[in-house]
Amino acid sequence: MSEKIVKPYGDDRTSKKQEVATMFNNISAKYDFLNHFLSLGIDKLWRRRAIKELKSLKPKRILDIATGTGDFALEALKINPHNIIGVDISEGMLKVGMEKMKSKEVDHIISLRLGDSENLPFENEAFDAITVGFGVRNFENLEKGLSEMLRVLKPGGKAVVLEFSKPKSFPIKQLFGFYSNYFIPFFGKLFSKDQRAYSYLPESVQVFPEGQAFRDILIQVGFENVASFAVSGGIATIYSGTK
Repeated sequence: MSEKIVKPYGDDRTSKKQEVATMFNNISAKYDFLNHFLSLGIDKLWRRRAIKELKSLKPKRILDIATGTGDFALEALKINPHNIIGVDISEGMLKVGMEKMKSKEVDHIISLRLGDSENLPFENEAFDAITVGFGVRNFENLEKGLSEMLRVLKPGGKAVVLEFSKPKSFPIKQLFGFYSNYFIPFFGKLFSKDQRAYSYLPESVQVFPEGQAFRDILIQVGFENVASFAVSGGIATIYSGTK
């Protein structure tokens, strides 16, 4: 991959992985509030639609990568899995997520643990399905992270990725451009103690290989039946692939 690497703080002395972990640790206390506020709640609809992609598979064991505070894992409960494991590199986000699972009394089904998406602490072919919500653009090495997903997926299993994309048509393109470049950073800075976190969001979306480019990478690392469709006029895209 030769795409430009965008990091939250742009420090040459630290890796993207380290900076992403630090960023999410910094904003973890306000993350859920800001996430739903800044997305106007639409992110919940996107997750719901993404989980529908797994409904016919009826997966019993699901891995949620870059789980954050566990919203995608909670949405996956609707397809009645036996077990969901969420992994993330931010201890702060996981702490908030674990409290959330306990308060909702689902911690017997959903467990969250510290883990690196590019070096997953699981055996080969351990999961029926994998979900990633707004996490793949934060991978330091995209192909390595996707290859790890394929490794821990069972034959016939399915991965579903929900990620931001860039709307192409008027007026959504213009509205989203203003919203992501001005509205989100302004309110992110206002409510969060991290000055860079919500400026990093639009910057990382700009350089992410979306659409056909991302489908090509999924195929390149070994996924089959790769497909995608845009939601909300192209603000986000849901990708899927099977092993």
